Amino acid sequence: MSGLVVVGVDGSASSLAAVEVAAREAGLRGAGLRVVHAFIWPAMHVPLGPSPLGPPEGGIRNMVERLLAEAVERARAVTPEVEVSHALVTGEPLTVLQSQSRSAELVVVGSRGMGGFVGLLVGSTAVHLAAHGRCPVLVVREQPAAEGPIVLGVDGSAVGESAVDFAFAEAALRKAPLLALHAGTTWNAPAPAPYDPSAPYANPPGALADEEESLLSEALAGHREKYPDVVVEHKVVHGRTRETLIEASRSAQLVVVGARGRGGFAGLLLGSVSQALLHHAHCPVAVVRGEDARH
Repeated sequence: MSGLVVVGVDGSASSLAAVEVAAREAGLRGAGLRVVHAFIWPAMHVPLGPSPLGPPEGGIRNMVERLLAEAVERARAVTPEVEVSHALVTGEPLTVLQSQSRSAELVVVGSRGMGGFVGLLVGSTAVHLAAHGRCPVLVVREQPAAEGPIVLGVDGSAVGESAVDFAFAEAALRKAPLLALHAGTTWNAPAPAPYDPSAPYANPPGALADEEESLLSEALAGHREKYPDVVVEHKVVHGRTRETLIEASRSAQLVVVGARGRGGFAGLLLGSVSQALLHHAHCPVAVVRGEDARH
């Protein structure tokens, strides 16, 4: 832990909402907050100063400095006790924020920025940063429910262990309950018993359902002792994982998932469940990569 939360801003309403969430996250952690803008214009050799025919306060650099100042002011209004710094870094947003994530414990971004196309539900920076960030990435979609639980998607994969720990830590920081969900789909449900009772039957009725319960319990094992004050509810729900978590997000403060689950293809950095939540969740979504993410 570096004691630093980073938030990316570009002047959009989405990024300013992300600033408020990031300020609260920094306050909960007792961490500093760094407000970052990726300044791409110098690399494109665009004039940065005011036009000779315009006001002296004009120009791209002055505009960017004003939007940074607005973001810093908003962060300080939300959590006056947090130390807020800002950085104007030349480069493309994904590259800049990925670099910033190496020294942060959390990076926060809005779901859409100024460069988004009309109708696009989530911006490319948010999706790519969730896949490539070197620390957990919190994508702010809608405002979270004030009293809702932290919802954790559990699939029992090794890469999901970091997401479990992050969810417990978030629940402890927020003094919120934790709802751990594992969705079992029809393809892994037990087959119906044969008509002839003497015929061989690989799995007795309910056997795979018991395995799913065990998978969920094993994924949470050890974390309850580490976070004894967190009230945990765990559910095995029979349905599609994406739809189950999106529905649960309606009343949640936050949804936490791993970047990839057991169903991912080798080499795929962001799984279909994570991407679906980034596009359709009703609250902020934290995507947590494995321990190797920082390397």
